[in-house]
Amino acid sequence: MRLRSASLLSLAFMLSAAAVACGGADVAARESAIVAPPGEFDAAAALEYVRKQVAFGPRIPGTAAHRAMGDWLVAELRRRADTVVVQEWVHTTADGQRLPMRNVLARFRREAANRVLYLAHWDTRPISDRETDPALAARPVPGANDGGSGVAILLGVADALKKSPSAVGVDLLFVDGEDWGSFDTGTDVLIGSKYFAEHLPDADYRPVFGVLWDMVGDSIPVFEQEAYSVQAAPEVVQRVWLTAQRLGHGAVFSSRAGIEITDDHLPLHAVGLRVINVIDLDYPWHHRTGDTPDKVSAKTLGIVGSVAIALIRDL
Repeated sequence: MRLRSASLLSLAFMLSAAAVACGGADVAARESAIVAPPGEFDAAAALEYVRKQVAFGPRIPGTAAHRAMGDWLVAELRRRADTVVVQEWVHTTADGQRLPMRNVLARFRREAANRVLYLAHWDTRPISDRETDPALAARPVPGANDGGSGVAILLGVADALKKSPSAVGVDLLFVDGEDWGSFDTGTDVLIGSKYFAEHLPDADYRPVFGVLWDMVGDSIPVFEQEAYSVQAAPEVVQRVWLTAQRLGHGAVFSSRAGIEITDDHLPLHAVGLRVINVIDLDYPWHHRTGDTPDKVSAKTLGIVGSVAIALIRDL
C-alpha cells in the first residue's frame, strides 16, 4: 500500500467525534445491541493462522508457496462457509510476466439481501523495499502482519460464523496480488481487488458496508481513521469506530484523522461499494524482512476480531 499526506476532512471527523463524545441517539440505540460474546473470536487460533501462512514461505504469485497456500485457504474455507467462489485468471505484468492469480470468496447465507463484506490480501511482497541494506531489500517479505494478520482475522470470523450463523449475509474476500508491483507508479498493485471490482458476484452486489483489514496484528496497535475511507464512506468509519469504543477499544481505534493510503479498498470505492480500510502503518517491519510471526500479537488480533464479529452481530 502507498501513503499520501492527510486531508483534514474536518466535517466528517467532527460528526464522528461529536457522536462519540456526546453519545447521541445512534449510540444510545446501540447500547442494547448484540455484541460479540467473550471468546467468540479465538485470538490464539488466529495467531496460529498467521504462523501457518508464514510456514508456507513468502506467498508470491507464481511460486510453489503461493500455490500451496491458496490450496490450503480454499480447503479451509470450504469446511466453514456455505459457498466458496474461486476467481482464477492470469495477470500479465507491465514487464510481460504472466502471474497466476486467485481470489477466494467465502459466502455465508448467500441468499440474504443484507450483507457485510470483509476483505484482506493473502499474497506477500516479493521484495523488502524498505530495507536500507541492498542484500536485504532483494529478499521477499515474510508477511506475518502484512497479509497474514488480515487473513487470520477473516479465518477467525469464518470459525465464529460456522459455530453461530449470522442473521445477515457475510462475504469474506481474500484478494491476490495486492503487493506485487510499484505503489509509486501504481503499476501491478491491487491486482485482485481490481479484478473483483470488475467481476462482482452479482450484478446488483451492494453490501451494507465493507471493511478491509490490513496490517492488524502489531503488538502496539493504533488504528487512525484512514482519509480515503472517510471521504468515501464516513458512516462506515463511524460504525466501526463506535463499535470499537463500545467494546472498550477506544484507545486502539483512535478518532485521529489518518493519512490517505492506496490499498485494496480503492478499486471497490470506484464501483460504488462502501468499504473502509482498518490499517496500522506504524509498524517498524512494514515491507521489511522482519515481518515475522513473533511481531504479531494474539491480544491485538483478539481486539480486532471482536470488533469484526460485533459489527456483524449488530447489523
